[in-house]
Amino acid sequence: AGSKSNGQMDHIMEAENNRLVDNLSNKISMLKGIAIDIDKESKHQNRYIDGMSDDFGSTSGLLSGSAQRLAHMIGSGKSNRTLMCYIITGLVVLFLILYYGLGRIVR
Repeated sequence: AGSKSNGQMDHIMEAENNRLVDNLSNKISMLKGIAIDIDKESKHQNRYIDGMSDDFGSTSGLLSGSAQRLAHMIGSGKSNRTLMCYIITGLVVLFLILYYGLGRIVR
């Protein structure tokens, strides 16, 4: 009778081990899927950041060119200074109109 109960105990332990192995296998598969998703997302984010870097580079070039043209316009004489004052005043007025207009729309 003792060998029979040892055989049953071995069978129960083997079944438990198999259940634990299956559970571990499922968890490993899940972790593998998560790791693959993280890899895909990191590659996507790196492409996005590279694109932003290119955009910032072109914006920087545009702003430096605008600043150079502005410096040239300011330094070129009185008639351009008057035009510059009108442009700045117009931009400030446009900004205020948009600020208050959009502020009332959003509320």
